[in-house]
Amino acid sequence: MPKFSIIVPVYNVEKYIKKCLDSIFNQTFKDFEVIVVNDGTKDKSMDIVKKYDVKVINQENKGLSEARNKGASCAKGEYIVFIDSDDFIEKELLERINDSLKNKPDVVRFQIQDFKDNIVTNKYNEESFEGLNGPEAFKNICKYHYIENAWAYAIKRSYYLKEKFKFKKGTYHEDFGLTPLIIIKAKNVNSIDYLGYNYVQREGSIMNSKDYEKTKKKVEDFYNHYKYLISEGNKLKTDTTYFKSFISNCLILKITELEKEDYKIYKRKLKKEKVFDNILSDTLSRKIKKVLVEISPKLYYKIMKG
Repeated sequence: MPKFSIIVPVYNVEKYIKKCLDSIFNQTFKDFEVIVVNDGTKDKSMDIVKKYDVKVINQENKGLSEARNKGASCAKGEYIVFIDSDDFIEKELLERINDSLKNKPDVVRFQIQDFKDNIVTNKYNEESFEGLNGPEAFKNICKYHYIENAWAYAIKRSYYLKEKFKFKKGTYHEDFGLTPLIIIKAKNVNSIDYLGYNYVQREGSIMNSKDYEKTKKKVEDFYNHYKYLISEGNKLKTDTTYFKSFISNCLILKITELEKEDYKIYKRKLKKEKVFDNILSDTLSRKIKKVLVEISPKLYYKIMKG
């Protein structure tokens, strides 16, 4: 059994896939398998993939969620790592993760760098920790950047299978709909300070689309993910205060992308469903924020962006 199963969904990324796969096969730690899920790509991505020693799973275009789910179902490694095919990793990432596994964590968090036009634009040097349970880990991780992104974590496969985790198919923001749950339900979580993942920000990607109809679909999907997370969180016999505050803040911020009447409709809906009540108010600054956000999310976040 390999230590790591690295799952790489592929769809129309011929400009990026070589750099992604090279970064994996150049790892200093070699005990891994690579599962490439061909999500019905229409370009020459798979011609490039054929040059590497990977397991290929072919499927019709079903989206990122289904590709990840299929890859995870075929994985044999002790830990699962999801890597988006337009991103790449630093050469010591797997070695650093492996060094952190002595306490057999369910989840290991590593840190992120932003890349744009082949230049590092941001480095997120987050504070590390070891051996925290889900709620304690979430309290720390919710202060990080890129909290819900699945590619920021290595997840123990036995834990992943036991909890029957799956990304919801046919939706945007599928990471938001699952990753917070993976963290909060974990018994043992580590976070290493290694800047190991390079997030490539490119025009034309799913999350960079400026189509307003897609924006409305993204908000609707986000709202449905929120309802699922709240429902699952309510089943847990543990402290979900930070978990609920985080997902509520995320949803409130998300609706600010809507225009005029659409925004007003969602704002009323969130007030009716008491989403604003979940925001932390345990300090004076948080109490002030909670009041301001409930009055006008758009104005508050506009001010915060400066």
